Amino acid sequence: MSLSALAVPALLCAAGLYGALRRVDVYAALTHGAEEGLGVLLRVLPPLVGLLAAVRMFGASGAAELLARLLAPLLTRVGIPAETAPLLLIRPISGSGALAVGSELMERCGVDSYVGRVAAVMLGSSETTFYTVAVYYGAAGITKTRHTIPAALCADLTMFLLSAFAVRLFFGA
Repeated sequence: MSLSALAVPALLCAAGLYGALRRVDVYAALTHGAEEGLGVLLRVLPPLVGLLAAVRMFGASGAAELLARLLAPLLTRVGIPAETAPLLLIRPISGSGALAVGSELMERCGVDSYVGRVAAVMLGSSETTFYTVAVYYGAAGITKTRHTIPAALCADLTMFLLSAFAVRLFFGA
């Protein structure tokens, strides 16, 4: 058995032993933490379900594909491969969806291609804005996001615009 396989059990045992040595009711602390975790889950779940439903509707309606086709000429003008338009649209919404799009792009175009490298930079340097806001704001009970989403989307857009530049700068593509 490898050392990494023993890390989590050892950590759990160490935490229990530490609590017992400090005369903490470890079981009560565990159940109290689980209770708090369920409360957080109940606050986070509704916005998360709404977000996932919206992502599925966006993809199933064909709106994502249409928007990608409309953006393609503009993206090409600023040096971003048109093939990455679906990734640009889905990344702020869904991390797993963006990973699927990125994987498909890399499979089709190659991981060392210009498109593959730009997709990798986009995946690695952007955030799933709407997912993050839904989960963390939902957990904190915040209902008004105010400037969070516009500011985060501006940061994502900047990253998308700079991704092609970064690939050309570092890889000479």
